[in-house]
Formats: sequence, structure tokens, C-alpha cells
Amino acid sequence: SRSTMDHQPKFFENLSGSGKAIGVLTSGGDAQGMNAAVRAVVRMGIYVKAKVYFVYEGYQGMVDGGDNIVEVSWESVSSILQVGGTVIGSARCKAFRTREGRLQAAYNLVKRGITNLCVIGGDGSLTGANLFREEWSGLLEELAQKGKIDEEAVKKYAYLNIVGMVGSIDNDFCGTDMTIGTDSALHRIIEVVDAIMTTAQSHQRTFVLEVMGRHCGYLALVSALACGADWVFIPEYPPEEGWEDSMCVKLSENRARKKRLNIIIVAEGAIDCHNKAITSEKVKDLVVQRLGFDTRVTILGHVQRGGTPSAFDRILASRMGVEAVLALLEATPDTPACVVSLSGNQAVRLPLMECVQMTQEVQKAMDEGRFVEAVRLRGRSFENNLNTYKLLSHKRPDAELPKTNFNVAVLNVGAPAAGMNAAVRAAVRVGITEGHKMFAVIDGFEGFARGKIKEISWGDVGGWTGQGGSILGTKRTLPAKYLEKIADQMRTNNINALMVIGGFEAYLGLLELSAAREKYDEFCVPMVMVPATVSNNVPGSDFSIGADTALNTITDTCDRIKQSASGTKRRVFIIETMGGYCGYLANMGALAAGADAAYIFEEQFDIRELQANVEHLTEKMKTSIQRGLVLRNENSNENYTTDFIYQLYSEEGKGVFDCRKNVLGHMQQGGAPSPFDRNFGTKMSAKAMQWISKKLKETYRKGKVFANTDDSVCLLGIRRRNLVFQPVAELKNETDFVHRIPKEQWWLKLRPLMKILAKYKTSYDVSDSGQLEHVAMHSPKEAETGAI
Repeated sequence: SRSTMDHQPKFFENLSGSGKAIGVLTSGGDAQGMNAAVRAVVRMGIYVKAKVYFVYEGYQGMVDGGDNIVEVSWESVSSILQVGGTVIGSARCKAFRTREGRLQAAYNLVKRGITNLCVIGGDGSLTGANLFREEWSGLLEELAQKGKIDEEAVKKYAYLNIVGMVGSIDNDFCGTDMTIGTDSALHRIIEVVDAIMTTAQSHQRTFVLEVMGRHCGYLALVSALACGADWVFIPEYPPEEGWEDSMCVKLSENRARKKRLNIIIVAEGAIDCHNKAITSEKVKDLVVQRLGFDTRVTILGHVQRGGTPSAFDRILASRMGVEAVLALLEATPDTPACVVSLSGNQAVRLPLMECVQMTQEVQKAMDEGRFVEAVRLRGRSFENNLNTYKLLSHKRPDAELPKTNFNVAVLNVGAPAAGMNAAVRAAVRVGITEGHKMFAVIDGFEGFARGKIKEISWGDVGGWTGQGGSILGTKRTLPAKYLEKIADQMRTNNINALMVIGGFEAYLGLLELSAAREKYDEFCVPMVMVPATVSNNVPGSDFSIGADTALNTITDTCDRIKQSASGTKRRVFIIETMGGYCGYLANMGALAAGADAAYIFEEQFDIRELQANVEHLTEKMKTSIQRGLVLRNENSNENYTTDFIYQLYSEEGKGVFDCRKNVLGHMQQGGAPSPFDRNFGTKMSAKAMQWISKKLKETYRKGKVFANTDDSVCLLGIRRRNLVFQPVAELKNETDFVHRIPKEQWWLKLRPLMKILAKYKTSYDVSDSGQLEHVAMHSPKEAETGAI
């Protein structure tokens, strides 16, 4: 779709907003991250010289006018990035549903010359906005007839442009992979589940948890996947007839297997196949009556809407806010109202009404009992979640499992990363389901050489999703110096395939093993790597397991540090992050924490740049925002160390601001994995295991497995919108081995975003945005290769 645009890149500096006025409002139920979106719209709007107005209290404020519609400045949105909810308020508005209400709203906007609206809300809010846009010219005519505005205004403000962003914790909007607030809501749910698990463990209890989602089971499904729940009830996929029996059988089997607790998750809109409600109380009574288990119900309620937004939601909302302003600048009377959204890792624009219609189709399918259709309409990421959950939660009886006689070994390599254990769990369980015998290797390649390898069962990995670090143990050691011994172990244990979960060392390790194939037949087996490292520096994948958790740690810490600074005034903090030579954590952490600058290795900086940053902060101290935050990647420059930068800032800032420094260190590798990392680890690993099964079938000849082509040693990565298996040999050209980073990194494109939001002049290539796409119905086949 971009062939015509490839020749000349499009830069946002060439787009001007002068003479335009943008109104921003939040409407419907609140969601964490709405403030980040508001902040991005305001700052990007002001940056391109447009006027930006807050519309307080959603549509109600638009109808009431007066002080509810106010022009805002750059500082109006400082310090709101880390606040949950919406600072400009949101209200349900009956008046806007009437034509009189909309007439009044149109009058209030025209009076201020606002013809661009950015609406952040759910599908109801966006549908309302679209209707308003369709009626706009009629409303202006009517205002002119009543003598409220003159004919010139009718001509001058003839068109209303609308761009929507979906803020809804339910993730119930079709066409968008993730809505603003969903990830944060999952954080709240997972925090609660982790806490409940410890008390349930003590008392051998069963817990029934009710989560939000009246018409959409996304939160219930993903949290069930992320905490390994025993059973989940969602509206899109009602249980089969007689589910009461099968659920009770499963719960009692689990107890028999020495599992001390059961977790059952119920979406508030859960139904059975006759469209009758399944409530948490009903589930509890059933368990008590049939099994006599000590059972408790916990209803999470509005906790899920509260709290600070996660790093993911802040970055998502900031990206979307900037994209929304671009879409408004480029809108013409002929472009339909659109929503900006992320598909995979790509910002896209979709026609608003197509999304709304598709969202309503799902509800219709559910009402009519077409549940398979409902799941498909929800999109490929939902379908993937459901399939993975079904695969991992329920162990089939041994008699029903296929027997392949293949042995597959799993190991962790490199530094620990949160989510590794979720990946191991998924690998083991999918492997067993596919009929293989699974082996766990302790302590990476070093442990492998020493024969630290044992068979691992379905039950052994129970409860692993929520554990941080690496339970198997992990080492940075590379296999090259142990080749002989590792080959011996492969032969002794008759290992037919290898799955390596780890960071850059895991990638180097696979390169070494495949090079050793000439000498050792033992290594002529399928091998796959799943990237897991906080640094996110592995070639071939946009994300790696563990990076999201580390990013949240950085963001939380920065929030606290900023708070300490707001008390003392005029203070600048310099914070050092991990990542080796890869600037991902520093750059994305800066975007999520609202930092003023981020120093990274990939973008060389010199003394002039440091001086410009100091001057920038000096200017900032004259405003009402009297604190600064600067992130520095640990290896960004060997001479401009964290100490050097701290001393330079201290000297140059004398009399204007003082400085403090903070090295975050190993806390970035620890902690319970975030919902994203649990989920990402689980799904990547399940896919990788299915690939191994396929390769084992293909390479099994005359009673043995023999694989020696490049495509039998792969790395599984997510690239833009797809999961792809790439031969490690082909990734060599994309790698800078000296600095252990990919030669090209997608997130560098987001670097200008942070600078724009921190008020630096910068160039920003926006060639990628601007194409209006259509909401595609995916085919069932696509769901297998599809997005996370």
C-alpha cells in the first residue's frame, strides 16, 4: 500500500497545524493511560503550532461549554503521565444523545474555531463522535438560521475532523490489538492473583475470581493464561453441556496431584451455551456442594480500572496520541473518521465505523449463539490466546496422548529474564501434549556438559508462570568449549531436538552448535531459540521476553524519583539503565517516564549535545515544571560516563538546579514477570514447540532424526505484525557482533517521539503512517501464524 510513498520520505516538520484548533476529550469508562494520550495530543498539537483545547467531563462539557472548554499550554499536561484515570474527567452524557445537545455542542466548538476533535473512549463514545461529524454541516446551517453564527462561519468551519483512540480496559474493540488500559488492568488482576495464590496455598483453598468484561472475555482469558488458572468462563466461548461435571473432575484430579489450590476465573458477562448467566456465586456453590472444597469468591471490581498505567500503556498511548494529531493534520473532508491503533507493532489508521460495525457483529454472533464465529470476529490475537489456553490448562489422560518416541531438551541461556519460566512451562506442556518426552537442562550449556539433565513432567511446571528469574538456572557460558561433552550428553539421553530460551548468548550458542554439525552428528537435530533478555538486543525479533518487566521496573522507579524531586524543586536526576550496548530500555523507559533526554549508544552524542541538554533544562526550570529526568544506557559512551554526566550537569547547573544520580542495576532483571511477559513467553514458546514437532516429522528418516540444513536451526521472533522462524545463519548479516546488537532496530524510529514530548526540535520520519487500512476479517489459517 506504500509503493508510491517509498520514494520520498514524509517528515512531520513539513506538516503545519497553524490556524487549526484541536479539542481533546475523554469519554465513557475511564482507563489507565488516557492521560498519557491526552498529554501526547496536547504536546504534539502545540508542537505543530495548532491550538489545543481540553474539553472537560467528556461530551457533557462539550454541551455545557463555558469553562469546560479551555485552551491549554505545554505545562498543563506535565506530571499526568503517571496518573491513572483521566484528569480531564469523563461523564455519561444524555444530552449529547439528542439533536439539541449536539446543536449546543457544535455552537460551543465553532465559537472557539475548533473543527478537529480527538476522542479517547470506548465504542459508544466513538459512534457518538461519528454521528456528530455526519450531522455537522446540518447543525451549522441550523445555527446560522437561528442567527447564532454568521454565514462566514458556516463556510469557514464547514468540516469537522474526528480521530478516535480506544481507551477501554476490556480490549473489546475490533481492529485494535490492544486498547489503552488493557495492559494496566491485567497488571492489577495479576497482582491480586499472585497475592491470592499464597493464601490459597496455605489453606488448600479454591478461589473464584470475578474480573471485568461484560461483553468481552479478553481480561479473563489473558489473566487465566498468565496465572495458569484451572478453569475460565468467558462470554465468547461458553462451556459445553455438562461442564459442571468436567470442571469438578478436573479440580479433584488437580488436588489428587498434590496441587494445593485451584483458581477459577469468571468474566462478569460469562454465559452458558443457552445464554444463561454463569455467576461467580453459582460456581462457588457448585464446588462446595459437589466437592466440599473450602471456596472463596473475590470480585475485583473497580480495582481493575485504577492505579498507575503500565509502561506498555504509556508508550502505546503516547504513540497513538502523536499519530492522532498527524491524522488530524492530514484529514480532508473526504477521509472517513478514523481510529488510530496498533496492529502488532505497527501504528495503523482504520475507518472508525468499520471497527464499530465489526465490534457489534461480535455481540450479535454471541446473542444468536454463533460462538465459533464470535471468537473469530474478535481477531487473531484473541483466537490465539484461546487456543493456547486450551492447549496448556488441561492434561489429556496418558492413554489419549500420542507417542512419538522423540526426546526434546529445554534450557535457559544467558542472564535471567522475567518470563523465562512461563516459556519453559509452555514448552514442557505443549511437548507432552504432542507426545514427546521432555527433558530439562539445569544451568545452561555448562550444566548440559556436566550431565545436569532430567526428565520433566506436566505437574513439575505447575505455578511457574508467575515466578521471576530462571528456575532451571541459567549461565552465560557458550557451548564451544564443551562441544565434546554436550554431544556425549545428547547421545546418552538420546536428545532429538533442542529448545533454547535466552538472550544474545543463546543466539551465539546456536550459531556455534550449528557450526559444529560437520564434526558431531549429535547436533544434526532441529534447534530453536526463543529470545529472552531484558536488554531486547537479539536480532530477528522486535521484542524479547523480560524486556517489558524491566521497563516497568524502570518506569516505577522513575515515578518515585520524580516524586521525590517535586518536593525539593529544581532538581535533575540522572538514571543509569541496563541493556549492554542496546538503548532499548533507556529509550523506551524515557518515553514511559516522561524523561527530558536519553543517552544511548546507537545515537552518538558529543559535548555540544550535552550542553544543549543542560541549557534545555535551565529553560525548563524557569517554568512551573521544576525537575528533570535524564536516562543513560550503561554503555552509551565509554568516556561520558554516568559520573561524568552527573558532574557536568552539577557544574553547569550551579545556582539553577542541583543533581542526583541513581544506578538501577540488577533490580531490572528481577521481580515477578509482567502480564505481557508471561503471555508473550507462553505463546512464543508454544509456537516454537509446535515448530519442533513439525521439523522432527520432516527430518525423521530410517529410524533416526537427521537435520543439517540452515532452516533446522531457527530463532522465533516477532516482526512488525507476524511471528517468524528465521534461520540463525541468515541473521548473521543483521548482527553487530562486537556490540551484541542488531544492526537495525525498529524502536529508533520512536526516538523523535520522546524528544517531541520533551520539547526538543527534531526531525521525525512519518512515512509509515497515513495509509488508511481496512478492517480485515482474518481467515482461520492466518490465526496460526498470526500476531501475539
